[in-house]
Amino acid sequence: MDYNLDIIDISVLILYFIFIVWFGIKSSKKGNDSSSDYFLAGRNMTWPVIGFSLFAASISSTTLIGKSGDAYSTGIAVFNYDLVSVLVMVVFAMFFLPFYIKSGIFTIPEFLEKRFDKRSRYYFSFITLIGATFLDAAGALYAASLLMKLVFPALSIMQLSVIFAIVVAAYTIPGGLAAAIKVDLIQGILLLVGTFILTFLAMGNGGLDYLKTLLLEDDTIMKLVRPMNDNSVPWLGTIVGIPILGFYFWGNNQMLVQRVLTAKSVDHGRKGILLVGFLTVLIIFIIIFPAVIGKKLFPGLPKNDMIYPKMVIELMPTGLLGLMLAAMVAALTSSLSALLNSVATLFTMDFYVKFKKDTTEKEQVYVGKIVSVVVLILAVSWVPFVSKFDSLLKYYQEMLTYIAPPVVAVFFLGVFWRKINKDGAFWGLMAGAFAAVLTIVLKVFFDYELLGNIHFLLKVPFYFIFSSIIIIVVSLFTKPDDIKKIGEYIWTKQIYRDETKELIGVPFYRNFRFWCVVLILFCFAVLYLFQ
Repeated sequence: MDYNLDIIDISVLILYFIFIVWFGIKSSKKGNDSSSDYFLAGRNMTWPVIGFSLFAASISSTTLIGKSGDAYSTGIAVFNYDLVSVLVMVVFAMFFLPFYIKSGIFTIPEFLEKRFDKRSRYYFSFITLIGATFLDAAGALYAASLLMKLVFPALSIMQLSVIFAIVVAAYTIPGGLAAAIKVDLIQGILLLVGTFILTFLAMGNGGLDYLKTLLLEDDTIMKLVRPMNDNSVPWLGTIVGIPILGFYFWGNNQMLVQRVLTAKSVDHGRKGILLVGFLTVLIIFIIIFPAVIGKKLFPGLPKNDMIYPKMVIELMPTGLLGLMLAAMVAALTSSLSALLNSVATLFTMDFYVKFKKDTTEKEQVYVGKIVSVVVLILAVSWVPFVSKFDSLLKYYQEMLTYIAPPVVAVFFLGVFWRKINKDGAFWGLMAGAFAAVLTIVLKVFFDYELLGNIHFLLKVPFYFIFSSIIIIVVSLFTKPDDIKKIGEYIWTKQIYRDETKELIGVPFYRNFRFWCVVLILFCFAVLYLFQ
């Protein structure tokens, strides 16, 4: 499957990399000595920039390579992750985002300290750092290298990983989040254009007739709602598992939420989230459908994850091939640049500043840059281990199943129930960590599944309920927190009433609630079409 690029395509790729590095450095805020400028782009971003930046950053290796591979293997059911996550985005935008922005936090763990105490903050920050380095960053480097390995077979995966790490570091580390977001805006648009072109070409090569045949035959491949014994996404898992994983990804993920924290206002943050929601629904048309068509065009691939790169290389004409490869690399490097800035922010604000309280903002920025370099080195070193998993999606899901539930339980209970206290939150997180470690140890060393041989999505609610019970029981049997200190971080009906008054006289097309309803209806329309 190796392929020799035409000189035109090679030129497009090289020019793209040069442009991205130049544009990223040029877009960085001058000086960047301010921690607010470096880590949160001065908190002055508008909703279109936030939306496209989020979309580019969210199209990670698990989306572009992993989900297309799963769609190639099992059909469109993998899109349930995106469809349910869009509904989760609405919940996040309405209830959680205002607390994040108004509290002036730099990191998501920082919110846990404001609502509870520093114990919960340190724990969540630590596991986020570990996950971002060995799960997300390593996965993004591996996926980008896997793609370029097809066109540069002489280079090894490790060599290509080092090259990508250097490219992303060149603009992300000097420029900070302002540079990363503005580059992501360009890359998000390029990604949309490139994926639409590939979809059009796949449809024109018999793909449209193939999809029509599958729909007319009522083939399972084209169904989102699957039976309980489905290996991809059983229907119950869509209801009880994906919402928890989806909220962790969109509501607790420093890499993505940090971009929303750059918003100039709550309204801009909300509309940025809703924009990425609409863009995310398009994934079924620009990533999932082409992968399904790929099953007909290129059956019997040795590795499912190779379908999207295979289609790009075989279907895109000279010139456009270089553009599409650039678009794919854009998706993978965008998520990596987002990760670098998020881990730099996490370490600096959650650990370094806490232990060295007299730091200047210039010193904080300097530490953040050093952390980014260290994370890149660790991620590159971990790339060989990622390749040992059957697919990127399996690698990502396996890890997230254990990490996400206790964190989501703490955030939901903490925001919606005032009786949840700092002790309940901390011990709920610890109980979740214990359950995760126990599960992994039993599986790896004793080949024993703690919850039996059931789909991982059906395991997620058990971890969530277990942590929630610990949180509630400990909270009810320990001293309550001072409501005067935590009251502003708890949602009440009065908050909703106040927002309703503020929206009086606002045209419907500027009212975020109107677009929430439209987005929800859009999701259910897609579900109805492919139920």
